Amino acid sequence: MAPRGGASPTGVRGTPIVSLPPFEAVVVEHGPVVLRVCRAVVGPHDADDVWSETFLAALGAYPRLAPDSNVRGWLATIAHRKGIDWIRSRNRAPLAVARVPDHPGPTAEPALRDDALWRAVAALPTKQRGAVLYHYVADLPYAEVGQLIGSSEAAARRAASDGLRTLRSTVNRERP
Repeated sequence: MAPRGGASPTGVRGTPIVSLPPFEAVVVEHGPVVLRVCRAVVGPHDADDVWSETFLAALGAYPRLAPDSNVRGWLATIAHRKGIDWIRSRNRAPLAVARVPDHPGPTAEPALRDDALWRAVAALPTKQRGAVLYHYVADLPYAEVGQLIGSSEAAARRAASDGLRTLRSTVNRERP
């Protein structure tokens, strides 16, 4: 039934009813940003799987999302958390081996990429690493970066700046 007198339809407590765009449009608009976040958290090989997990989780929660929500930030947060869950599950999974040794040997961590830059990124403190990856790799604004790393926009900006300075000095020191 149409509202009387040209008034807009209202919901609970007289708030205007605003509908969310179709979820397909959200995927098309924000999919590339979510993929960059996934790549920043889990790397390029597992990013597609984490991307899918992110949108499956978002699909279930999307109808309950407030119409005025920051959808991009919401999706980046889900991607971040799904990436962490993915890493945790991979770290708990058994490794396949051709032959089980008779005696236990020394344990070794899997080798990191042999690239000086990624070693330097991995060595950054957590907030600096997150700020650098989310802002420069995932192209998120500092306000959203701050939310993801649990700090303010100004602190995220400072963490990214400090992280870049450390990366430049570390990489320049290692290269002739």
